[in-house]
Amino acid sequence: MSDPVKHECAVSMLRLRRGIDYYIRKYGSPFYGCQHLALLLEKQHNRGQDGAGIACVRLNPEPGEPCYALEKSNRNMPLADLLERIGRTMPPPGETPTAEEALRTCPFCGELYLGHLRYGTFGRQGLDACHPFVRANSCLNRTLLLAGNFNLTDTREIFARLLATGHHPASRADGYLILQLIGHCLEKALDEKQHNFDLAEVLRHACGEFDGAFTLCGLLGDGTSFAIRDAAGIRPGYYYFDDEVAVVSSERPAIQAAFDCTTAEVCELPPGEAMVIDRDGKVEFRPCLPPKPLRRCVFERIYFSRPNDAEIHRERRALGRKLVPAVLKEVDGDFANTLFSYIPNTAQVSFHGLLDTLNRIACDAGHTVRFGQIAVKDAKFRTFIADAASRREFYMHIYDVTYGLVRPGSDTLVALDDSIVRGNTLKNAILPIFDRLDPKKIVIASAAPPIRYPDCYGIDMASLKELVAFEAAVDLLRERGRFGLLERCYENAKRELEGPAEAMTNCVRPVYDEFSDAELSAAIARRLRPDNMRAEFAVVFQSCADLAECCPDHTGDWYFTGNYPTPGGFRVVNRALVNYMEHIDARAY
Repeated sequence: MSDPVKHECAVSMLRLRRGIDYYIRKYGSPFYGCQHLALLLEKQHNRGQDGAGIACVRLNPEPGEPCYALEKSNRNMPLADLLERIGRTMPPPGETPTAEEALRTCPFCGELYLGHLRYGTFGRQGLDACHPFVRANSCLNRTLLLAGNFNLTDTREIFARLLATGHHPASRADGYLILQLIGHCLEKALDEKQHNFDLAEVLRHACGEFDGAFTLCGLLGDGTSFAIRDAAGIRPGYYYFDDEVAVVSSERPAIQAAFDCTTAEVCELPPGEAMVIDRDGKVEFRPCLPPKPLRRCVFERIYFSRPNDAEIHRERRALGRKLVPAVLKEVDGDFANTLFSYIPNTAQVSFHGLLDTLNRIACDAGHTVRFGQIAVKDAKFRTFIADAASRREFYMHIYDVTYGLVRPGSDTLVALDDSIVRGNTLKNAILPIFDRLDPKKIVIASAAPPIRYPDCYGIDMASLKELVAFEAAVDLLRERGRFGLLERCYENAKRELEGPAEAMTNCVRPVYDEFSDAELSAAIARRLRPDNMRAEFAVVFQSCADLAECCPDHTGDWYFTGNYPTPGGFRVVNRALVNYMEHIDARAY
């Protein structure tokens, strides 16, 4: 993706189902659990680089000793910093302590682990914003450690619920509120039922009315653990267990890499169910949340998740193949004078799908497909210009280009991107550097449809003014003397915001209904075109219908269609419109 979009985090939970002695005998180390949690997080570092945290809970701790250890980091390269600090608490290589010695002297030797990688989409960036969060208590079964990948739209309601139960919440952050609410329901259940309480019932009472997206993992100080995913399946979650381990993680390939298991052995965490692992290591799945239609986030397939997942790899290649007719139309089928490329790095797999189909078509017609990597991201240079990003002559050099592939004055350059959100990097960096190669025409092809609507489920796209598609639609309204439509949508949004979220509709949709997809694409191209650009320029987008065909099991396409999976989404899109019209620079939830 050319735009630097921050998004949902990564969470991993690991439960060893044997004693520490077993792992020493079989694997030669009492730190098998910690090492494999570290590997799970390393394989998901794409999901979070603003902070990291690891917690370890040990079974049957000695009185006078803590039941958990916790380390967090928000330094540069936080996961590396975190693992280095934890490593200093372990004996040097070559020394293998006994299980008893390791449990007594090494705080990160234990049976339960919880890890998190954070992308700070909004608000706090300090160490206290890093997961796992802790609600400590001198009773082991009342001590709660929580980490997750979540964003809720109803934090005001949760805050009010805590107030009504006699609490004094010290923060309005959703992570803090979720921790306190689950902790409150846990203590209430323990007070009423002592040791016979039902953890799935606790989670049902705490999370049953949440509006938003979440995959939550938690550890209790007594060795019980759980994972729960929102009933619509918006956020991803996968699990695997055998007679040695039980593990939950945000991405399937991370589990496959850490435990050498097949795709079929790693299962999707059932939406709306609680995976409960008791202190003896028994794994159980329990229905927990009211059922909802499945709306798995399709952006996971386009961009967020790593493409080494077998299903995601197939789907991204399919997205590239679907673009071929529109791309060939834009270049008039001229293989001889077109160079095909992509914008690194997340568009690479889709480009392979595009290239496969182009090669078949060209071969049948007796042509050859010319392709190469034109754009090369210069990560070190990005750091150098961090304090001078407003200086365009520096900013454009975030990317290098490969010289000698484009024939000046005669070639059309086609570059595939996975999606276009704001378009800032395209306009200020990629297109100017492409134009220096003197192509006759530049075509940017997006594997995703235009992002028309804000998100509220974990990605920093909650403002309409940050979406180039919306600004392009407003341009069209002004050009055609139809700006009054936007004003009527604004008035409707204000009225709907006075009512319940359950009754709301998407008041932004009529704006887009005014124009065809081709008209919107052309308007977006005009917005993205840099001043003084010499080449002709066009943008090609995936259609929503083709996206649905490529990713049939992930119908969470509200970014493109405005069909939100929860009532809170409609409240957010209407609030975003009111903020836009009233020039309020604030998040819509």
